[in-house]
Amino acid sequence: MSFILIVDDELSMREFLKILLEKDGHTVELAADAATALKLAADNDFDLVISDIRMPGMSGLEMLAELKKNQPDLPVIMITAFACPEDAVNAMKNGAFDYITKPFKVDEIKQVIKSATTRKATEKEIPATELFHDIIGQSPEMIKIFDLIKRIAPTPANVLIYGESGTGKELVAQAIHRYSRVADAPFVPITCSAIPESLLESELFGHVKGSFTGAIANKDGLFQQADRGTAFLDEIGELTPIIQTKLLRFLQEREFMPVGSTRTQKVNVRIIAATNRSLEKEILAGNFREDLYYRLAVVPIRVPPLRERKGDVPLLVNHFLEKYSRLLGKNIQTISSYGLKVLMEYDFPGNVRELENIIERGVALESSNIILPESLELSTLRQLQQQDNSHGSHAHVKTPLFVAAENENELYERGMEDVLTSLEKKIITHALAKSGNSKMRAAELLKVSFRSLRYKTKKYDLD
Repeated sequence: MSFILIVDDELSMREFLKILLEKDGHTVELAADAATALKLAADNDFDLVISDIRMPGMSGLEMLAELKKNQPDLPVIMITAFACPEDAVNAMKNGAFDYITKPFKVDEIKQVIKSATTRKATEKEIPATELFHDIIGQSPEMIKIFDLIKRIAPTPANVLIYGESGTGKELVAQAIHRYSRVADAPFVPITCSAIPESLLESELFGHVKGSFTGAIANKDGLFQQADRGTAFLDEIGELTPIIQTKLLRFLQEREFMPVGSTRTQKVNVRIIAATNRSLEKEILAGNFREDLYYRLAVVPIRVPPLRERKGDVPLLVNHFLEKYSRLLGKNIQTISSYGLKVLMEYDFPGNVRELENIIERGVALESSNIILPESLELSTLRQLQQQDNSHGSHAHVKTPLFVAAENENELYERGMEDVLTSLEKKIITHALAKSGNSKMRAAELLKVSFRSLRYKTKKYDLD
């Protein structure tokens, strides 16, 4: 069981929580104000703090900030009688584990306490990269996102995820739902740009029988399907002004009217939206409502493009190699060092989705147990600058690495002419010299097959 500190200026609340928690086997310490709580926290190793937000003197939010300075891993649950969204957002930004409004149900607070104490024990043993196994990455940029997900997931705050196409915005949305208090409720996604405007209102809010041609029965919309759960609105920047207005009203009132109906319906839905556009620019251009933006972006999350977290490329490559080797029945164990070098120097305009497609195709084309450069196909022409310093010259030679091909034969026949650049010639020449002109040892040094190296030396008259 856990050692829990309860901080509340109301004696009745302190005693109620003490009885409730001790009945479940927890050890409980009480404090009537924030100053006393900070002294107790300095002298004891608490597993959890439960605190009111609004107290005389130092507030609960101020106390939270002080606690996190010295004990950043200590989970803190904030409680208040005032349903103030700003308090919730500030609490989560300052590192609170969760936020509960009075009056609360006993089962509700018990579940939050269980989640907080369990999560603390789990996170001591499991790194963030395993907690978020669906999102591959250990770069500082991704670790920040993992931390933010853990802090905001238990709250009801709306989230706006933005980033380029292919960065994994929906995976982030799914992770937020999975770590929320409604993880067992539905997660309902919808791509706003994939549905014609004439049908989008019905898809979001539902319709009643006979409301338009083809409406042969009543239909629940996205928000009805996601009741008590999470609705994920992808490509939110594609919404038309009319739908934006209707969505804003829903976010303000938490009620809507199905198409053709005269009765409003209420639902309890958390909204997570995503966009690959700059909504700020869309607002300035008059294409997106500013008031809707602020309703959606209570907590904004930027997912960085792959070119900004190149350190994650080897992890992603290994993940996709394992995935597609299994799916395609191959026994491909790794990628050649030069193949990985090429990927590390590529900018990935299509981000993680493009890398996944490259590896999937490479696994499909490769006949050995290692991915060679000629089995990789980059979707755009990539150039590598090579500086020639042999005579102190600053001239640069630009050579294409890969050219898209329509099929395997074309990839091999055309690709070898374009891929083997002057840089590759120098690498092979150096490897042969270092290995005493032994192709077998040179192939081992370059971590490519003997067959591949023999072909390349013949092609470039390096025998």
